[in-house]
Amino acid sequence: MNKDLQSFIRFLSVERGLSRNTLESYERDLQQFVAYMEQQGVTAWRDSGKTHIAGYLSKLKLLGRASATMSRTMVSIRALYQYLIRERILESDPSITVETPKLEKKPPKVLTIAEVETLLEAPQPESAGGARDKAMLELLYATGIRVSELTSLNITDVNLDMGFIRCIGKADKERNIPIGSMSVRCLESYLTKYRSKLLKKVADEGALFIGHLGTRMTRQGFWKILKRYALEVNIQKDITPHTLRHSFAAHLIENGADLRSVQEMLGHSDISTTQMYIQVTKLKMKEVYNRAHPRANM
Repeated sequence: MNKDLQSFIRFLSVERGLSRNTLESYERDLQQFVAYMEQQGVTAWRDSGKTHIAGYLSKLKLLGRASATMSRTMVSIRALYQYLIRERILESDPSITVETPKLEKKPPKVLTIAEVETLLEAPQPESAGGARDKAMLELLYATGIRVSELTSLNITDVNLDMGFIRCIGKADKERNIPIGSMSVRCLESYLTKYRSKLLKKVADEGALFIGHLGTRMTRQGFWKILKRYALEVNIQKDITPHTLRHSFAAHLIENGADLRSVQEMLGHSDISTTQMYIQVTKLKMKEVYNRAHPRANM
């Protein structure tokens, strides 16, 4: 079973061209599923069935897994079974009749504009590390790009004269995103004064942001930097790199940006994904009303 799983992952990589992060997600979900099946005494795909899949989902629910995690797992399982049918390892797909867990549509967590400003002012731009951190945080909030897209940027992807960055997103889709004057100034300062100091003696690979080892900044490295600054400025909310992406979108819509433009900047293939930020602005409107209207809470 594990051999077939690895063949499936290779298929996704070669035939579908999925990103490394997506492949790792598929592999992690399915390895856990295979381990569960083996615990149930199933050693061949032909012996697996609807009851095993449903049982695994029930186990995930008992473990307190989020509905989004369970839904993603079900997508991975169905894709695997379709591959097994394609390769004629199986004749039928037992996952078809298993109901996919319904996603809980919760509004994304965002920072207030004041919280974002406090966070962005935390780095000290007079040092190489501080200038880099300031440029990264400003760029992330200025564009709403994903952290993987941020760390993948090269110097050649930045056009400071025009005020744009070129970003390669999911499925290798390219998009050009405008950046504001503050982000331009921070990037210019970092690139002209400090980036070369971070390279040390390591060969320059053209990465825009350099980590403590003198090579390309990693997602994990940026995550630690973000957490450190959030702690320093005493932001109580649980902040992830995606929090700034959510905040970028919510603040744009709150201030009158049209949904299609925000969708394009975020790189969403479906506008319904972008529409979730409208829910955030409606919640804020309700909070403002309750706080300000004299008869709102009588």
